[in-house]
Amino acid sequence: QVQLVESGGGLVQAGDSLRLSCATSGRSFSTYTMGWFRQAPGKEREFVAAISGSGSATYYADSVKGRFTISRDNAKNTVYLQMNSLKPEDTAVYYCAAKVGIQAISTPTRYAYWGQGTQATVSS
Repeated sequence: QVQLVESGGGLVQAGDSLRLSCATSGRSFSTYTMGWFRQAPGKEREFVAAISGSGSATYYADSVKGRFTISRDNAKNTVYLQMNSLKPEDTAVYYCAAKVGIQAISTPTRYAYWGQGTQATVSS
């Protein structure tokens, strides 16, 4: 069993930055692919970024590529999402998730464990 707890959300202005964290409990953190997803009101949950267990491979949605950076610290059992140059359309609840394997990383239903989410709001 893996428990995930996100933090770091908040209210910022367009162009600002936020750094989200996802602390995990449970064993074998480095064996899990970690992903970040987001969900805006009235919209489906969408893939944002993912990182392999070792951290050697990262993947991004086109909408955040070049602005967001995913990273992980396996010694701290934590994954991060650095969000720069934020836009109002980035406003959403952000969730971290864990899965085994590197397949289908952008598909929410393939992730076995989820956090409760953290709200990020970007004002114009």
